[in-house]
Amino acid sequence: EVKDRELAGLEALKKAQAQYEHPVECIVFSEKAANIFTRLMATRTGGRFFHTSQLDVGRVVEELEELTQLMPPAPYRVLIVDDSRSQGLATQRALNQGGLITEVINDPLLIMDTIETVNPEIILLDMYMPSCMGTELAQVIRQLEEYHHIPIVFLSAEEDKEKQVSAMGFGADDFISKSEEAKYLVAEIKARGRRARELVTLMHRDSLTGLLNHTRILKHLHQEIDKALSSGTPLCFAMVDIDHFKSVNDTYGHPEGDRVIKRLAMFLKQRLRKSDFVGRYGGEEFAIVLTNTTVEDAKVFLNDIREQYSKFRYHSSKGEFTSTLSCGIAELTEQNQNFITVSADEALYDAKRGGRNRVCIARH
Repeated sequence: EVKDRELAGLEALKKAQAQYEHPVECIVFSEKAANIFTRLMATRTGGRFFHTSQLDVGRVVEELEELTQLMPPAPYRVLIVDDSRSQGLATQRALNQGGLITEVINDPLLIMDTIETVNPEIILLDMYMPSCMGTELAQVIRQLEEYHHIPIVFLSAEEDKEKQVSAMGFGADDFISKSEEAKYLVAEIKARGRRARELVTLMHRDSLTGLLNHTRILKHLHQEIDKALSSGTPLCFAMVDIDHFKSVNDTYGHPEGDRVIKRLAMFLKQRLRKSDFVGRYGGEEFAIVLTNTTVEDAKVFLNDIREQYSKFRYHSSKGEFTSTLSCGIAELTEQNQNFITVSADEALYDAKRGGRNRVCIARH
């Protein structure tokens, strides 16, 4: 029985949650100030966030982003290298049943090409193979800096502990016996995969926004430049900067400044296509790679983002405020391929000099 009409929504939520094995985390809103009992009930029914009085839409968007990031991770990608076809397939079957994505090769000499195409998050190596030892293969993989972050795990019938420990000194991260039960094998591989993803995130992502960091966005830019020049498709690079950002920090405080940066980062992620790339270039500046996009289309697209972003309202203890952005775009040509970032930066400077809150195209 619902005695308080204000709790009717929470009672309905409680009934809805009963249908699920695990509660679905949600956002709760109440028009009235909430006491401890209301908040406890909200928590018990899956309420991760709680709002009262005036609803801050921007903060809700941030919370939704956080909740969606808590969804189950994509399956880990595992490369299995075993000269025994039957053993390789048996390992593959066990890992597939545990929800992992696997690729098996029986010829260890094919490993470099396979890593390039499969992009594994974990590599499982047999110790003893006719054409080369697993320890030798591990050392070859570790010679390449771009593969340093990939965990290498020996999966072998070797039971001698001294040999297992010795093998770890050749670039491997772990040693698992082939006699290990399938459920434990899966659990160990998933744990390795989870740590590997965390490491990649630290290496490649900006800690505040979750966007690509300066180094990674430039790497993606150079990769896409090569593709565009090879295929003859258009490509644009854009620099986006938040106007008068120092004033936001000085007036409303650095936490609010961080919120402004995070909100723009989230908005850009939501608006861009999967084929595009966005990164935090530094401070309040962002970089965008727009694949298969002409400069005319890029300007229309980014101008729409500029207009929509200017409508966002931020609520702080020191008052409500809005923010605007400026943008510079450079289209790829054979002449500017080596300094397209400079061209975009000059266009951004033109936008700033022209009064801010506008989009400018680089002058060729």
